Amino acid sequence: MKTVSVLAITKNGIRIGVQLKKIFPDWSVFAPSKFKNNEDITWYSESTTEKVIELFKKSDALICLFSLGAVIRLIAPHLKDKKTDPAVIVIDDKASFVISVLSGHIGGANELTQEIADKIKATAVITTAADVNKTIAVDLIGRDFGWKIDDESTVTKVSAYMVNEEKIGVFQDVGIRKWYKELPSNVKIFESIDELKNSDSKGFLIITDKKLEGQFLSDAVVYRPPTLVVGIGLHWDTEKDTIKEGIDVCMNRFNLSPKSIGTLASIKKPKDVQGLVDLGKEIRVPVEYVSREDLNEIITPNPSNTVQAFEGTSSVSEAAAIKVSGGDLVVEKQKFPPNLTIAVARRLD
Repeated sequence: MKTVSVLAITKNGIRIGVQLKKIFPDWSVFAPSKFKNNEDITWYSESTTEKVIELFKKSDALICLFSLGAVIRLIAPHLKDKKTDPAVIVIDDKASFVISVLSGHIGGANELTQEIADKIKATAVITTAADVNKTIAVDLIGRDFGWKIDDESTVTKVSAYMVNEEKIGVFQDVGIRKWYKELPSNVKIFESIDELKNSDSKGFLIITDKKLEGQFLSDAVVYRPPTLVVGIGLHWDTEKDTIKEGIDVCMNRFNLSPKSIGTLASIKKPKDVQGLVDLGKEIRVPVEYVSREDLNEIITPNPSNTVQAFEGTSSVSEAAAIKVSGGDLVVEKQKFPPNLTIAVARRLD
């Protein structure tokens, strides 16, 4: 985690905070100035109530070294949702228990709680059902691989099916396969969407970069791995909105999910095309540039003499998509005159 703040308000708490600081040097420890000594601690003079609010808002994780009840009362007015609230952990005044309080899964509190407990020889207290029952945490699948959830509104329902050991069907046609150590007995993998839909599964986990339709999706969590590389041929003045519209057309025309776009790829020019730079920032997708020499080595289905004359290589969009993905084209070159071509390739994960 980037920013971890430790808040201690007692002498024992400060001792524990110092211990944590030695184990995790990048963490910041805060304590009231009335206890000030020579320890590597940030001493504050404002009220603890004010300090909690400040640290809650600016930290990725907040570790409080005082009672659980007090922590709950202090942070309760500032809770928003599990996607934005920081991880909150409580450690008692004798360091006997490390308690995961808030944002256990998405915020990482559960994992951090266990790590702290292991380091200081304390008991980890984790109460989320998936962890207690040793089953799959639906909202964490693929998080370490950059997968996105298509529709967050179904996560709670499918998570309930999972922890209650209802039958769960899984279909995956893209992305890293080793996302689980061992499947629970109530989870079964199917080889096709049709098999999945026609099974007696109550809930579904689907890992794909293709668009899907159907009522069954109301009981499904769909994950979008970043498997698609969009190759882009463009002029120096091609604008951001023009590129975005072209990509949207291709995604819709070929039933691909824009949430699975992992990289934008194009030819390396003397100066980056601002429209492409701006689009990458807007949709939070990295842009990768390929030299014309490397593009020239790629065999493509639709080479162009015109492109060869202007760019020194017979293909930009198709060659860049293939080169960066290391995989195969799923969308051959689509032309958007006068200044844009787009192709899409899929990574071989």
